[in-house]
Amino acid sequence: MKKIAIIVAMSNNQVIGVDNSLPWHISEDLKRFKQLTTGYPIIMGRKTYESIGRPLPNRHNVVVTRDAHLKISGVDVTNSIESALGICKNSDTVFIIGGGMIYNLALPYVNHLYITQIDTFVDGDAYFPDFDKSQWEEISRRNSKDSDGTSFSFVDYKKI
Repeated sequence: MKKIAIIVAMSNNQVIGVDNSLPWHISEDLKRFKQLTTGYPIIMGRKTYESIGRPLPNRHNVVVTRDAHLKISGVDVTNSIESALGICKNSDTVFIIGGGMIYNLALPYVNHLYITQIDTFVDGDAYFPDFDKSQWEEISRRNSKDSDGTSFSFVDYKKI
């Protein structure tokens, strides 16, 4: 079965972003993101792409947008999650990397979640959607602390 995975970092109140950027900087999380996604297609929304500012190297970048005229050099641009997944059909693993609206649209297709759960409450304007945890099995958890003392956990789930 193809792995369609969401990878996300979120606070205890499910905040994933504020003003089109991450509300934290946890180097271990960024390293994990790079290690897991390198070599695989990544699907993101236009705002997430704009916050990154460039195609991520060594990954097939796919941007989902309502703008039918948007063209981005080195990136496949499409208008739906379904067509984005179709573009990635030849890969055995695909990562959905955000933002909130794209996570919400992709959740019905996803069978793995890679969540960095950051033990904090922050204000934000982008949120990870609610999901029914009874449909997911936690397959691994690793607790850690950032250099500034922020506690976080890498929690991986597989759809039951």
